[in-house]
Amino acid sequence: MYQRTIEELQKDEREKVIIDIRREADFLRETYPGAKHIYWEEFEAHKDEVPKDCPVYLICYTGERSDELARELLEEGYEVYSVQGGYRAYLRMKLLESMEQTKAPDAEEKNLDRCSEIERSIVKKFRKEIWRKFTKAINEYELIQDGDKIAVCISGGKDSMLMAKLFQELERHGKKNFEVVFLVMNPGYNEINYETIVNNARILNVPITVFTSEIFDIVAGEEESPCYLCARMRRGHLYSKAKELGCNKIALGHHFDDVIETILMGMLYGAQVQTMMPKLHSTNFPGMELIRPLYLVREEDIIHWMNYNDLHFIQCACRFTESCASCGGTEKGSKRAEIKDLIRELRKKNPYIEKNIFRSVENVNLNTVIGYKKDGVRHHFLDEYDKA
Repeated sequence: MYQRTIEELQKDEREKVIIDIRREADFLRETYPGAKHIYWEEFEAHKDEVPKDCPVYLICYTGERSDELARELLEEGYEVYSVQGGYRAYLRMKLLESMEQTKAPDAEEKNLDRCSEIERSIVKKFRKEIWRKFTKAINEYELIQDGDKIAVCISGGKDSMLMAKLFQELERHGKKNFEVVFLVMNPGYNEINYETIVNNARILNVPITVFTSEIFDIVAGEEESPCYLCARMRRGHLYSKAKELGCNKIALGHHFDDVIETILMGMLYGAQVQTMMPKLHSTNFPGMELIRPLYLVREEDIIHWMNYNDLHFIQCACRFTESCASCGGTEKGSKRAEIKDLIRELRKKNPYIEKNIFRSVENVNLNTVIGYKKDGVRHHFLDEYDKA
């Protein structure tokens, strides 16, 4: 039989090769220990890297793509196995192990020790890459003022969970001139995602406030722009709940890479020059504001922090996101994934490419653009051309 469970993979003590056939970006973010990467669409070109003298295990997102590939390789004489449930099965196993550890007699004391080590890593090992950039963004963009009450919105991914810990450290070491609420919205997570969020909050000692909505069910039938509708609805629910709790700001976990990807996506797919702002006044909730404290923090440093502390988070907050390992996506990729790949390729030729993209929207010369829009009004260079 060419299918094996994740437990059977672990019990197989023979020398073996494990191949992660998901997208490179997902592989680099997190993979099965010891796995190598060959993207399924490029597998034929790299088949000479797959040995025939030892068992080969294939891991995709859900087990479907690895099943197809395993059947083909079996006919060619390989001893090959498709891991049932794919990477999602591995995440479920890790979650169950973590939950069992928290039930042990000495679990509370061990968890406090581990949490202390995680907190120490933020202000010691990752002081330059994460802590200083977090505080720099807060100061440079004036994200926090005296008397603020901030809803730190936690989706369950690495970015928002790190942001929660950073706010705890800021409360502990900075001026205590603000309050925070750690807000988790459950828009219809599957069981493994929700349990992962709750368990990680327990590990990290983050006192979360959870509320539910039915957003995933509402957007499930939307064919044209489910992601746009979902994002708008989720933000609206977060604003509403935060305001109900007496907050005047919500904090989201978008980081430096999200910003530069948004810039390129707007240019290449939206025919416009715009960026993801470090803070915004809400148009639908008067008196409310959105802030992005991870604005200057690189994603690779967040991943390094996560791996250094052996933490495992859900990879996205959405049931429908393409290429989502934790909730079984379609593996078709997304526009943002394409932009990530493009930036990664450009970086190989120019190590300053990300910084240049980021700074491009700080150095806009209105004398050298054809047109621009401000406060809903369009302006054209010809409007003032003859007057000059």
